[in-house]
Amino acid sequence: MSNSADSPRGPVSRFTWRPVRLLTAAVFALAGVIFVTSFNTAKGTDLRTDASMLKLSDLIEQRSTDNKDLEESTAAVRADVEALAERDDASTGSQDAELRALEKAAGTEELTGDAVTVTLDDAPPNARAAPGYPEPQANDLVIHQQDLQAVVNALWQGGAEGIRVMDQRLISTSAVRCVGNTLILQGRVYSPPYKVTAIGDQEALRKALTASPAIQNYQLYVKAYGLGWKVEEDGKVTLPGYTGTVDLQYAEPAG
Repeated sequence: MSNSADSPRGPVSRFTWRPVRLLTAAVFALAGVIFVTSFNTAKGTDLRTDASMLKLSDLIEQRSTDNKDLEESTAAVRADVEALAERDDASTGSQDAELRALEKAAGTEELTGDAVTVTLDDAPPNARAAPGYPEPQANDLVIHQQDLQAVVNALWQGGAEGIRVMDQRLISTSAVRCVGNTLILQGRVYSPPYKVTAIGDQEALRKALTASPAIQNYQLYVKAYGLGWKVEEDGKVTLPGYTGTVDLQYAEPAG
């Protein structure tokens, strides 16, 4: 409406709130609330992007690198402490032998011997079902936590003296856990292919792998969808001693 003095004067119609106008105003008000809520939730970021997931992935990778550096630092300090302890040690020969046996059983000492290495891998990106099998779902084409656990358990069952998963020695408090298609082991993150190396009687280790019902089930997916599976007999292999913390982080003694 013009406010000019030359504007024709006459009756001015009053604005009336008709049902359609009420509905329109309500819709715009609701839209405004949604926009404000979305902005506050996203803190100014695009809700449709995967930026938050990328940041989480970067954080996990950074923490994994930090943990590796801390492990190396801890190992160096532990070596210095052990050297000082040996210099000032007043224990007997039998006590030293008992301590070495305990360290070997605990996995904190290097272990050398004949070994078997098992390699597991995801199916190829273009994997299709073999004749006679249904088309795969996404979960059929990747390594799962239970697959790695089955291999580790079978190797222990076969009399393994020591086991290394990727580049880390397993001890009694080690937990093999997978998140998505990545392995998280003792604060470090790994991607497939996964390698598990065990020192022991090679024939007994192979028999234990073959006899495991869980691995037999895994072999069906190897045949149907091309999941990776390889067992190799190595020569003399040296497994490093575990150098990380041995404290339980998420458990308390019962009683």
